[in-house]
Amino acid sequence: MAMSLGACQARHETLGLPSQEQPECHAVSCWEDFVYGEEDFVLYGVGWWRSRSEGPATRTMSRFDRALQSGWEERMKLGLFRYHLGELQTRILPGNVRFVAQLNIQRGLERRKPQDIQSVRQKFDPQQFHFNKIKPEEILFHMVRAPTPHPPSRGCSQFQGGPLESKLPGTPDCILVVINISPLEFGHVLFIPDPALCLPQILTQELLQFGLESVLLSAHLGFRVGFNSLGAFASVNHLHLHGFYLDWELLIETAPGEPLCPTLNFHFLQGVPAPGFLFYSEREGLGALAHNVCRVTDYLVDKEIAHNVFVTRGTAPGESSHSETRSGIRVLIWPRRSCFGSKGEAAFNVALCELAGHLPIKTAEDFQSLTETAAINIIQRYLLPEPQLSQLRGQLVTLLTE
Repeated sequence: MAMSLGACQARHETLGLPSQEQPECHAVSCWEDFVYGEEDFVLYGVGWWRSRSEGPATRTMSRFDRALQSGWEERMKLGLFRYHLGELQTRILPGNVRFVAQLNIQRGLERRKPQDIQSVRQKFDPQQFHFNKIKPEEILFHMVRAPTPHPPSRGCSQFQGGPLESKLPGTPDCILVVINISPLEFGHVLFIPDPALCLPQILTQELLQFGLESVLLSAHLGFRVGFNSLGAFASVNHLHLHGFYLDWELLIETAPGEPLCPTLNFHFLQGVPAPGFLFYSEREGLGALAHNVCRVTDYLVDKEIAHNVFVTRGTAPGESSHSETRSGIRVLIWPRRSCFGSKGEAAFNVALCELAGHLPIKTAEDFQSLTETAAINIIQRYLLPEPQLSQLRGQLVTLLTE
């Protein structure tokens, strides 16, 4: 069901930035629509249903999974990626964390050189690479939220400080789902709002809500979504989220959380190498969840604090870590040390995947020799000092309860 060029142009004009007013920011060509509603969310029966030592889970497929995976595999066959990505060699590091290390030499060698970033709030630069320059065939589909026929229920009281509507006034009804031509895992895509808007890499509530919904649209427990801010190893200063499949359970799905704002389901993540902040929701109030997450990330941007965000299905923070089902969504936020002009570590860079426990490794030597202790040492070099993190906890609680 391809969308017509006229419809696409009308959609761009509705967003308020005609291309003739911004000659350096032309919109990309149109592709197919993936139209969805809440009835497409996979809400029950999603779990690993195996012990952590039994290897990758068998993939189940939703309509969203079929659209994403078939389009992604077709473009791999067409040679649109910088390298062919087969099944990655995977090693679970011995230890309590059970880091998922994967050897991906070609991504380390062939991915696009990161842009020169000097500030978390750096403006969009049309002279640098941006997503208006991608090839039209790299687009898998437009992700289109169907109109809500009835006003949503306002009975969810766990979220405060934000609208509960599934569609906010002025919210774009469509984003692009595009292949990442330097994939770190199977199905690695980018979620991009209208590229002609030329938005910098500062997370927005509207884009995050699409990311949250995509996790619920997938029947695969290992479909994850994440965000790297500027200064936190974002390589392109043009607003986007990452999405990808990882067939391995991560500790952050079940790690406990200390309640900070119980009415908002806002917690401090514990029992992991990278402590951070955690929001939790069970399907309801995704607009309010996105709103509250972005209140936190906007605060971090204002304070020039780099950060990474990771979205995954998971258990409630107080639920048993041995639970097989993942009844809700966890949104992890890690404030961290900024890396401006940094070349990163030899074994792996510390961004959204690594903080979550997924380690794409650049060399065979590091892949074979890396230990849990060494991985934790690398990761913790990029965390905020404990006094600063403790102070930030108090500031965020005040922010969210005002």
